[in-house]
Amino acid sequence: MKKVVTRFAPSPTGYLHIGGVRTALFNYIFAKKHAGEFLLRVEDTDQERSKAEYTDAIIEGLNWLGLTFDGRPTFQSQRSELYKQEIDKLLLDGKAYRCSCSPERLDALRKEQESKGLKPMYDGLCRDKGITDENTVVRLKTPTEGSTIVDDAVYGKIEFINKELDDLIIQRSNGTPTYHLCNVVDDNAQGVTHIIRGEDHLPNTPRQIQIIKALGYDGFKYAHLPLVLGEDKKRLSKRHAATDLMAYKKLGYLADAILNMLARLGWSKTEKDIFSMDFLMENLELEDIQRSGAVFDIERLNFINQNHISELSDKKLLEEIKPFNDENSYSLDAHHDPEKLVRLCCGSGNNLTEISDFIKPFIKDFEKYDEKDFEKHLLGSETVLNFFISNIPNQEDWTVDNFAKLIEQAKEELQLPMPKIGLPLRVALLGRAKSPNLDATLYLFKKELVIERLQKALKTISEH
Repeated sequence: MKKVVTRFAPSPTGYLHIGGVRTALFNYIFAKKHAGEFLLRVEDTDQERSKAEYTDAIIEGLNWLGLTFDGRPTFQSQRSELYKQEIDKLLLDGKAYRCSCSPERLDALRKEQESKGLKPMYDGLCRDKGITDENTVVRLKTPTEGSTIVDDAVYGKIEFINKELDDLIIQRSNGTPTYHLCNVVDDNAQGVTHIIRGEDHLPNTPRQIQIIKALGYDGFKYAHLPLVLGEDKKRLSKRHAATDLMAYKKLGYLADAILNMLARLGWSKTEKDIFSMDFLMENLELEDIQRSGAVFDIERLNFINQNHISELSDKKLLEEIKPFNDENSYSLDAHHDPEKLVRLCCGSGNNLTEISDFIKPFIKDFEKYDEKDFEKHLLGSETVLNFFISNIPNQEDWTVDNFAKLIEQAKEELQLPMPKIGLPLRVALLGRAKSPNLDATLYLFKKELVIERLQKALKTISEH
């Protein structure tokens, strides 16, 4: 049986789009599931817009996600001789021809056809002229009868009538090959067996199949993935959410969460919301991919990311959050229980940036109190603050259990319900009313800092 080979073929004219990542993921899983190869081909023939920084970002993004490609990446810009050989072969075999029609003639032809309600297409004027001038475009001789069938793993068999497909340009007048020709030649040369790509490429497929047949290639199996849409059901763009993969890394979304989210965009065989790459490798089949467009929902990604963060070990969680703490100009190295601090706060945000921001006032002083929390909870709480200022210095055994006992003592002596004790203390210590359980919150501070923050709160109240 022929070894399965898939490829991801981005153009380095921009950063790695989240929709492209979904395509890479499905190609990677299918190849590895069948003990095959996953290749990276950089389609950089647009020399004006292609940039090395975009290529580097594509490779960095794939590596971060763990979608490791086999071998070295190939670059279309370095394969022009191969394309020329195949075009020459088509010309020699009479399966392509040179066309000298001017842009003016083609424009006039298009307008005439449109005025008659016809589909604009080339009329084959130069098809049998035998033109040899090399300063002309080269067109493929498209079959004029019958049809071309695309047998797709997702969309089934689709028939395209050949007479509705005109003679495609496969080489420009300056000698450079066009996308469709390069695409087919590269896939054949690299031994690709399965082409898995976005639904927007489906109309291109009959064109490419005709090139395949003209060149005598064996051909490939196809699977076209539904488009990734925004919440308004239009193609995902920057107005819906960030589209650059690395923007999500910088915000603190885990690679596993991104892959989990993207796998659900077009594949819903499982009822599980949270799963691993191993689960995907075992369960994902091309035949289970849905046809309708898949909506990228940032709230769903947040939910998935929170779950993956909560599943990290304490050691891994500290490792993952460190760069975000560094960005926030603080370190947990000197904290007396960093594992507990991060574990208790990991549910406070959608990503590691938000969690790091939440932890920060445990380590560094906050700039100001939340105005609403100050007015609602801190004003008038002097009795509570003074009780803890008096009793905190006597806490020799700095544990959560001892603070639980002290809180019970405060409730009894001050005759106050828990909210009247907990909320003022949280605002005094953190500048806000949100924190882990109060006994744990007190434990996560150093004794001197608890007293300092409570005294600061009393002073602020008196000056208000």
